[in-house]
Amino acid sequence: MQTRSRFLPNPKSLYQRLNDEAQRLRKEARGTHPGVERERLIREARQAEMASDMDKWLSSPALQAPR
Repeated sequence: MQTRSRFLPNPKSLYQRLNDEAQRLRKEARGTHPGVERERLIREARQAEMASDMDKWLSSPALQAPR
């Protein structure tokens, strides 16, 4: 019996996916009226940007363990 993989490899890096999500959220926020919903979208975009920055920082060669 053939086993199926639970997860498919994603061609984009986590950094790129988070940046794409942040751009999408900011674009959606620009189309909404000022208020709670717009602030929520901006906050989520900021969190996605911070997460992508952390991913980039953690995967940088400067943080690799010595061999």
